Amino acid sequence: MWQPSVVMYPLSVLLLLFPQAQFKTTHNPFIVSGNFEEDFEDYLTEFYGTGSTTEPTKEKFKRKMIIVPGRQIHISNEEYCSHAILFKNIHNKLRCVKEHYFLQEPYEEIRKICYNSFIKCKNGIRKCNRSKKMMEGLYCKLRRGTTSPDCEYESFYKRGLAIITCKWQNSIGELVPVSINDISMPY
Repeated sequence: MWQPSVVMYPLSVLLLLFPQAQFKTTHNPFIVSGNFEEDFEDYLTEFYGTGSTTEPTKEKFKRKMIIVPGRQIHISNEEYCSHAILFKNIHNKLRCVKEHYFLQEPYEEIRKICYNSFIKCKNGIRKCNRSKKMMEGLYCKLRRGTTSPDCEYESFYKRGLAIITCKWQNSIGELVPVSINDISMPY
């Protein structure tokens, strides 16, 4: 005679059969005014992301890489780089960056470098562009510290040919500078 068998499954396996619930946050724990909410969300995405997944923008380059053109750089002030890097919020997930360059040139002059021929970057990869004219800038080298805001930098004034990397920005349809690789003397 045939008898039906009953299979017993643990509750956790049975719960897998239910459709997944989709939760929606109704409360934002961060109090940010409406004007800055989108910028703040972009910042959090970039901060907690796995890498540079955000599209390069000229606004970001202007904010993080350019010192106001025509303004006097007071290199005698040893804390110039430390203050500039802290003020411009330059870090890698709150870790101090080992070095950083600032250029003291108008953005349009720097953008023209993107259309120059490729040269080797400091790391040996042939994806950098070099300026055709001398530019002024500032080199910041980490002196001590590991996490922001405890980073201390040495400041070095540099005048030479700027070596930068560029990427395509889809929203405006042009090459934009992304980072400054070096400011070197002409050969």
